Amino acid sequence: MLFHEYGNPEADLVLLQMVDSFDLAAMENEVASIRALCGADFRLIAAEVGHWNADLSPWEAPAVIGKEGFAGKAHDTLESIKPLCADANKTYLIGGYSLAGLFALWAACETSLFAGVAAASPSVWFPGFSDYIKERPVQSGAVYLSLGDREEKTRNPVMATVAARIREIYEVLCAQGVDCTLKWNSGNHFQDPAGRTAAAFAWTIRHCLPNAE
Repeated sequence: MLFHEYGNPEADLVLLQMVDSFDLAAMENEVASIRALCGADFRLIAAEVGHWNADLSPWEAPAVIGKEGFAGKAHDTLESIKPLCADANKTYLIGGYSLAGLFALWAACETSLFAGVAAASPSVWFPGFSDYIKERPVQSGAVYLSLGDREEKTRNPVMATVAARIREIYEVLCAQGVDCTLKWNSGNHFQDPAGRTAAAFAWTIRHCLPNAE
């Protein structure tokens, strides 16, 4: 796993985001947008995963698009990033887009390391995830969820459940006492990922750090 760093390396606020090469191409814009949306000083670590479907899936599942299934290696990925959160004097937030957003939600159920979760258009259609989060509550105090208003309009029967699942998960998190919001964006899944992720992190920063602008 490769790590790419942005922002102030000495900042007390650390953002972690699982990314692929497409995300990396827009990271400078995302970081600038976060800065514009909130005044907090931060360090962002973008962890570049080698195999998206394998490294970010919490358990094995059959292919949804094409022939590549999900290998369920999220536990290994989480163990790889835990050392980045070793300083107890710092505040850590985790976030991401699409399957990385799902990973962020799952990771916050597995560990208490993260004060908040910024899950932009997360792949909550993933088989069994909504049942999992009911049984294993999120250990973060604040969670941002978002979805494009056209993301459920797909012929894929699994992915078409995404809006129903995110509403269900939002209700579960609220019932668990989590400070949670659900933002609806215009467009499909591929519209402005960097902007949506920046908005997710900015909201989470403001709700985890009351003094952030």
